[in-house]
Amino acid sequence: MQAFDYARPGSLAEALALAGNGRQVLFLAGGTDVIIQLREGRRSCDLLIDLKHIPELTRIADLPGGGLEIGAAVPLAEVYEHPRVRGDFPALVDAAGIIGGIAIQSRASLGGNLCNASPAADSSPALMALGATLRIAGPAGERELPVADFFLGPGRNALQPGEILVSVRVPALPPRAAAFYHRFIPRNEMDIAVASSGVFLALDEAGRIADARVALGAVAPTPILVPAAREVLVGREPDAEAFEAAGEAARAAASPIDDMRGSAAQRRHLSRVLTVRALEHALRRIRGGQPAGATH
Repeated sequence: MQAFDYARPGSLAEALALAGNGRQVLFLAGGTDVIIQLREGRRSCDLLIDLKHIPELTRIADLPGGGLEIGAAVPLAEVYEHPRVRGDFPALVDAAGIIGGIAIQSRASLGGNLCNASPAADSSPALMALGATLRIAGPAGERELPVADFFLGPGRNALQPGEILVSVRVPALPPRAAAFYHRFIPRNEMDIAVASSGVFLALDEAGRIADARVALGAVAPTPILVPAAREVLVGREPDAEAFEAAGEAARAAASPIDDMRGSAAQRRHLSRVLTVRALEHALRRIRGGQPAGATH
């Protein structure tokens, strides 16, 4: 491993000053990705900045209107054990509870999983389906970016030099709405998704679909939203025919590759199947039946 300096700032302002000093910087939130990447020579830096002691990055706080702000360095285990997450945003439990194993979840962070920008990351489709945004701080001040716009390619995100992901902001769900995250892996734990689908479903007072979002993982160079799925869902009854139409839209939107974990054909098929199943689970949540979590 290349030698580097280590800094442990206690405030966001201190971290931004360190990040903007012209050195080659990497950030440590949980370290489950970056330490391995440094050890294997896939990443390098002059300075590693530890973000785990900055209050804005290590807390979960309520937002006005019922939303939730999750610090980028909050460990996954704290996310899925938090009462508000479990009660109001169970789709985050679906995703955070299956990233790695329990030991990893006590260290790895939601922000780190996003910044690693893996096309197969579990947090990304779930947060995209929830309509989450990212609070980013940098030399020019703060900005907010939809999660759906954060990914530029495999391993590439939209952070500019000197910028830090501060938190994830999840808006409150409207009445008669729910989200669900579902993935397929060949083993039972600690594996990477072959394909995944995160969905959001909202019904109007008459029981028809008022709004919907479908996001896919591991089937394109980045996680993707599927606008065509929303178009075929809104205004319809939440039934098998509507869900199949959304599944077909998801299959058509997928642009996967063949690799050692699955073929492109399998991933297209899974895009449809997982989307249909995730919509069924989201509808069950709206109607009062809470699935325990995503099926691996």
